[in-house]
Amino acid sequence: MIMFDSIEELLTHIQSVQLDVIELSGDSLLKMSAFMEENSLEIDENISTALQYQDIITQQLTATNEAIESMKKSMAVFTHAYKNDEGLAAESMVKLQEKLSDTLAEARDKKSRFSGKNAPEQADEEIEFF
Repeated sequence: MIMFDSIEELLTHIQSVQLDVIELSGDSLLKMSAFMEENSLEIDENISTALQYQDIITQQLTATNEAIESMKKSMAVFTHAYKNDEGLAAESMVKLQEKLSDTLAEARDKKSRFSGKNAPEQADEEIEFF
């Protein structure tokens, strides 16, 4: 299906950008660590928090990539089913919707856990670090 092909191309592009950002974040962390070590600087609370934020960003991008990959696999199953049997395709569409809903729920749960929150009612509180 042409629509799914376009969506898959877009998702693949988003994954590529996210992987580039994850790599840049890692490189940035290494450069900051090297600078601090070369200059015998100690990590204060602000720097520690900034490094934790950077780690959270990387974790969020990784979780998003996992959700995208799951979505792409589900779309591939649907496309295959659609090409072979329209009745099976309708059933597959329901399963695709369920999987995408599960993927979204899992991504939201990971977002909550990665940002140090365990329950939705904590949404207005500050990020807690372990």
